[in-house]
Amino acid sequence: MRKIQNNEVSADMAEAILGDQDQYSCSICLDLLRDPVTIPCGHSYCMSCIGECWNTNDLNGTYRCPQCRQTFKSKPPLNRSTVLAEIMEKLRSTESAQSLAGPGEIACDFCSGEMIKAVKSCLECRASYCQTHVQPHYNVPALKKHKLVKAAVIPVCPKHDKVLEVYCRTDQKCVCMHCLLDDHKGHDTVSSTIERNEKQIKLTDTQTKVKQTIQAKEKELQKMNVDIASHSDSAKKAVENSKKVFSELVKFIEKKSNEVIEKIKAEEKADLDQGAKLQKKLQEEITELKKREGVLEDLLQTDDNIQFLQNYEVVSYSSGSDGFPSHSFKPFCLYPDVNDLVCELKNRLETIFNQEINETVQKVSDLAIKNNPVCIKVGDRVRVKPSIKTPKYDWGSAITHKSVGVVKDIKSDKCLVIDFPGFASWRGLLSEIEPVTDDDEGGSSTLNCKIKIGDKVYVKPSVETPKYLWGSVSHKSIGSVINVQGETVTVNFPEQEGWLGEVSEMELVVSADLGSPSHAYFKIGNRVSVKSSVKDPKHGWGSVTHNSIGVIKRIQGESLTVEFPEQTDWTGIASEMELINGDVSEVLSLRPGVRVRVKPTIRTPAHGWGSVTKHSIGVVEAIDGTKVTVNFPEQLSWTGIVSEMEAVP
Repeated sequence: MRKIQNNEVSADMAEAILGDQDQYSCSICLDLLRDPVTIPCGHSYCMSCIGECWNTNDLNGTYRCPQCRQTFKSKPPLNRSTVLAEIMEKLRSTESAQSLAGPGEIACDFCSGEMIKAVKSCLECRASYCQTHVQPHYNVPALKKHKLVKAAVIPVCPKHDKVLEVYCRTDQKCVCMHCLLDDHKGHDTVSSTIERNEKQIKLTDTQTKVKQTIQAKEKELQKMNVDIASHSDSAKKAVENSKKVFSELVKFIEKKSNEVIEKIKAEEKADLDQGAKLQKKLQEEITELKKREGVLEDLLQTDDNIQFLQNYEVVSYSSGSDGFPSHSFKPFCLYPDVNDLVCELKNRLETIFNQEINETVQKVSDLAIKNNPVCIKVGDRVRVKPSIKTPKYDWGSAITHKSVGVVKDIKSDKCLVIDFPGFASWRGLLSEIEPVTDDDEGGSSTLNCKIKIGDKVYVKPSVETPKYLWGSVSHKSIGSVINVQGETVTVNFPEQEGWLGEVSEMELVVSADLGSPSHAYFKIGNRVSVKSSVKDPKHGWGSVTHNSIGVIKRIQGESLTVEFPEQTDWTGIASEMELINGDVSEVLSLRPGVRVRVKPTIRTPAHGWGSVTKHSIGVVEAIDGTKVTVNFPEQLSWTGIVSEMEAVP
């Protein structure tokens, strides 16, 4: 290749070299080469840097390369590399032209016009320099003693306007030398370098621990990903296996169905063959009788008395039907009986399937709870799990995955009764619910405040307008707290359910202030009706009338949930209702062993008909509050409401 002449070093070449600037830096001053020289081993240095290095580190007249440590017996001549020097000059000019100070970057304090980016800062001069203006600190002997650092804002003492060089361990802050004679006199102080080294060792240990923790967490995540993928695959296999089992079950039922159908058809053919024989025989007898009828007709039409008398005995003797016994079609198989048998089989299979499948589903839920036990107790704040698309007993009118409620009761069948804001006594399965912690809601809870769920409260007299406005509530309104979430409280007032307010706006009601509430006389299981003086109940009539008599199912503050024959889960206000004397179970004389049926007025029972009809008569198996369990011939352990049933004499 042609040698590059000094005047052929272009800016383009310098720009190409700029991308690999570290290769053209002096290993002693760590800056771009200035007056570059190359020693016999091939390494290049600034002339002043290598000269000063050899002058201060002369050992027995030997000289070493600072990089490869090669030793020279005599001091090698330091000849300036002209080509490399020109490259460095072009490189500096190109770098300087391209390195304008941007936002947040340090600018050279000596450049006029365009603000060139600084590359070094001097702690002695307390100034920053670009590549051009920093050169005197490398060439001028007096400036060579100054300490250069990477371009940065030089922190100074606000009191003495001096560079911060010392660290005060007593006050844990950086100070200047003058501070040691002033505010920090007698304190435990060290140089910033020593403190930096000690803290850097600690910080390095911390960084190592953080890295180890990251690695451990990454392994946990990797294992968790494998476990989740394996669990998902297991669930898919379970689904596929369930589909296969149920498909085989369907095929089995179809096979047995075909066998029954073939049997019915075979019996039908046998019966039809017998019927065809009888039809043929009857037809032959009819033909024979018609012939005799013709003989009789001929005899009756004869005019000769002698001939008539001579033939009378013969004809009259054989003209009767004694020789033709009566016939009837009597099939071997009665198909209405077959229909009854098939229907009975269907009902039994449905009952068994419902029971077995429900038990299987429940066992799956129990297994999930057993493997992942969740300690939920009365008073806990809970919500529906995000994985639940539709709860078993539906969502209700105001409940979503974000709704947070309070557990009111836990039933023996792993069913929870929960009070949500705007929806009291919601029912859901334990396996569908998860507890809500303070972290889940992004802050600390105020459940520990003086107002808690179940308390009677009213709006403070000092509050002119509540944060969420009055609605139908007034200062005289007394309600029951159903939820406390952060600083927000949800209250059921007689005038308005699910009313929202601030905890600071509410006052606890002393028991003496309550007097005798109208619902003190009501208990779950009481028979009630709407007062005749009530024209329009607060929540509407629905299918209920003044003549309707129902049973109280739930009491929540002033709100009553009543099961009427015409409408289940009807909601009313205690002040709108009146008691009906006598207990419903006594009036109906319902007890285990009594024969009952569904009332004719009931269109659809609360829990559905199942295989039961209006004509079905069963025997009471058990009574639990307002629920009754009946054994019908069509369906065992059928569940209904007491108010839906009537005793059969």
